[in-house]
Amino acid sequence: MRATSGKVHTTRRKKILKTAKGFRGARHRLYRIAKSAVMKAGVHSFASRRQKKRHMRQLWIVRINAAVRTHGMSYSTFMNSLKKSGIEMDRKVLADMALNDPDAFKGLVESLN
Repeated sequence: MRATSGKVHTTRRKKILKTAKGFRGARHRLYRIAKSAVMKAGVHSFASRRQKKRHMRQLWIVRINAAVRTHGMSYSTFMNSLKKSGIEMDRKVLADMALNDPDAFKGLVESLN
């Protein structure tokens, strides 16, 4: 006979159902459905960790562009002049400066002109 109520069998199933806690409908109740739901959730979370990096970079670019345009320059010319002048600041720092310290950002933009 095949063991269906053993310790290993139960712990494995409990682990899947615990992970599926909070899922809607049968996805948190029934093992077979919960197993596929947990697998799919794992795939989505893996992909989303990479997408988050993409979205953050897009946000930084939008913020830098908005701040630079108020000083009469486009994003691409700003980034090009930064690179030519040898200032190595990443987009995250530039976006933060544009948002939280506009005076310093204005000074940076004017130093490039």
